[in-house]
Amino acid sequence: MRKQAMQAGCYALLSITFWGISFVSTKAVLQEVGAFTLLSTRFGIGAFFLFMIIMGTRVRWAFSLRTIPNLLVLAVLGVFVHQMLQAFSLLTIQASEAGWLISLSPIFTALLSVLFLHERFKGWYVIGMTIAAFGIVVLTTNGDVSAVVGHWQWGYVFMIASTLNWAVYTLLLRGLSLPYPPLLTTFYISLFGFFMTLPLFVKFKGWTQLVQLSGSGWSHLLFLGVFVSALAYWYWGKALTLLRASKVSTFLYLEPLATLIGAVLILHERIVLTTILGGMLILVGVILVQRQ
Repeated sequence: MRKQAMQAGCYALLSITFWGISFVSTKAVLQEVGAFTLLSTRFGIGAFFLFMIIMGTRVRWAFSLRTIPNLLVLAVLGVFVHQMLQAFSLLTIQASEAGWLISLSPIFTALLSVLFLHERFKGWYVIGMTIAAFGIVVLTTNGDVSAVVGHWQWGYVFMIASTLNWAVYTLLLRGLSLPYPPLLTTFYISLFGFFMTLPLFVKFKGWTQLVQLSGSGWSHLLFLGVFVSALAYWYWGKALTLLRASKVSTFLYLEPLATLIGAVLILHERIVLTTILGGMLILVGVILVQRQ
């Protein structure tokens, strides 16, 4: 049991590291191409890379028409909606801010457990939610709480919505119990996600943007396709087969650290004290919620 937990921890840690840096790479690529071009291309690369792994490892192919509705739901939530929300969010807020806000996902996971699994609220839950909410206000207003409207950006709304969406995706990925190994499940989800974004790629003539993409932009795009869209999703699925969703989700606490380091080193973002303070309040709130 301990070995299984350690394996799940390693997979989850790699996933959140890739995802943490993904905010930095996404923001860098969005400076050169549109959101739809980015999403379609990265998941096309991811699906192709997973296909090559499957062929190389000789994983046994399996597919059942009865699983199509479940795969579509996971692709819509985990690929199309989730990545679209994050891409639009990063058009207006910093990558480091997005990294802090994504750590709210465990709170939403706990909240969904209360609503649908009939778990009861406890004192630590209420205290944690209050502290995390205050952290969001500090983070999104730069400490000027009296001027919430003036500082508020739609990017914050999109990012918070993406954390709720990810909580639903994580619970469904665990609960639907698809009859495929994690690698095959991730491939199907990525492939379905690619086909969903392809019409938008064609509509906005994404190929005209890709031919003008710089070398640095291509390096970020390849990282997003191979490590984020393929490996991170695959490893997250493997972790969920070894450990329950609430335990795996706790690794999201570390994701803001990867984003923060990447934002400073790659994007040269200026990190102010209120950003750190708001982020730490969110993490403290999330940890208190998890106590129950």
